[in-house]
Amino acid sequence: MAIASATSDVPGRISRAAVSLFSRQGYHGTSTREIARLADVSEVTVFRHFECKEDIFLSALQFTFGNVKRRLDLFGHDSANGAPESMLPQILSVLVDIATFSPELTKLVAVAFLELHGKAEDYCFEHLTPLFSSISAYLSTHMENGNLRSLNPSIATAAMALTALAQPELSKLLRGKARGRMAGRDSIDEYSRFWMKVLVPMAGHDRNLSEPIADASGA
Repeated sequence: MAIASATSDVPGRISRAAVSLFSRQGYHGTSTREIARLADVSEVTVFRHFECKEDIFLSALQFTFGNVKRRLDLFGHDSANGAPESMLPQILSVLVDIATFSPELTKLVAVAFLELHGKAEDYCFEHLTPLFSSISAYLSTHMENGNLRSLNPSIATAAMALTALAQPELSKLLRGKARGRMAGRDSIDEYSRFWMKVLVPMAGHDRNLSEPIADASGA
């Protein structure tokens, strides 16, 4: 079914069609002819608005990032002093919102890094680095002052992001009742409880995880 609307401009229709196809089929698996067909325009019209296929992909990225820009900006420098009990759920909420309200974004980012590199990769860095840097800086600060366990903040940030962004797809590989509870915004509480247990020290039962684990043989 073609993506068409009386109020939509042609570049917008092309961009939406590109988002749909690139996120499902990848960059090399999608032709400009398919994009034109889904946008209900001719291929000639597509190239009146975009010089090349890569420009169409960049437009698709811009469209999806535009949909989540407000959410990407939610976690900023003003949050640095918040307690982990309140901030970890907020961090995960931002990440879950991205996965919930723009599921194509994570797929397009993967395509940018795996298939295109160059401008597409730079565009992803430009929009995602401030968010992930803010999260990593927050974790680092609270690890240093003892509110969180002493871990590698960059790895912890990446793991939290993967929890929220990739878990819904990976959960399809799992069986059991737990899978049904981990969907959309309903998953925020589950993720928050998990990461609170991972990151927040337990009085009298915690150890510095940066220390080497003693050899089991006692050597």
